[in-house]
Amino acid sequence: MNNEYELKTDLVTFQQRVNQFIEQELKQYSAYHSPLIDAMAYAVLLGGKRVRPFLIYATGRMLGVSLEALDHSAAAMESIHAYSLVHDDLPAMDDDKLRRGKPTCHITFDEATAILAGDSLQTFAFELIAKDPFLTDLQKVKQIQSLAQAAGARGMCLGQSLDLISENKAISLSELELIHRNKTGALIVASVLMGFNLSDYARDEKIKNALECYAKAIGLAFQVQDDILDVIGDTDKIGKTAGSDESLNKSTYPKLLGLEGAMEKAQSLYQTALEALDELPFDTRALKALAHFIIQRES
Repeated sequence: MNNEYELKTDLVTFQQRVNQFIEQELKQYSAYHSPLIDAMAYAVLLGGKRVRPFLIYATGRMLGVSLEALDHSAAAMESIHAYSLVHDDLPAMDDDKLRRGKPTCHITFDEATAILAGDSLQTFAFELIAKDPFLTDLQKVKQIQSLAQAAGARGMCLGQSLDLISENKAISLSELELIHRNKTGALIVASVLMGFNLSDYARDEKIKNALECYAKAIGLAFQVQDDILDVIGDTDKIGKTAGSDESLNKSTYPKLLGLEGAMEKAQSLYQTALEALDELPFDTRALKALAHFIIQRES
């Protein structure tokens, strides 16, 4: 079995696992018969590659953590990611009509319901970790801290804010990198660390530093590839409107580096990720394969 096939198998396995777990957890709200619950389910179960849950599962598994002990954290991460997409698509933000090839949450329901669905998915995430029966209280606090920091004003929300105020402005490459290390990269780094946090190696700074280096590289590479796909991608494949960055006059890697330069940037980040993993005495094939997938994907 080659690495590519193993990745495809793992992606499907972990997608199904986290989807089934989230669906089961959302059933506790079904008695309320509210459009809000339908909007939450629509937003978080709409589809997607589940890269962030994959990173939690793959990192934790590599370090000897059981999948059962990772389920709540993986579902919580995907709930935070889904909330961010719902709000990102709103008219006040990027005003997108498509997400994962389907109408965005505020189009399918309405703007107010979409806002509340995003709010509810955010709190749902922390509820999942707080009630995780497999974690100690200290581990729960560590997971909540990692997720909250990555999602808030020192992470994803900061990146989103910087992105919005940079529209219709010429910004530097370092400013663009700051945006995306927060907007996209922060949750990816947190995903790797949340798998690491639950392992017996959680106090090993050398392992942590190598994993952080890997995660920061693929987090930025993910956004570089997104920018590339906005230029050369097909709307049906990428699941959102191609060319939307250009229409919003956003600074992107192809815009600042040229398309070829952006592709070289993605390759450089990929090599950085591989070099970081080479420092680890574990089976890193899944993480290496994911890094390759990120810069080769067409959606």
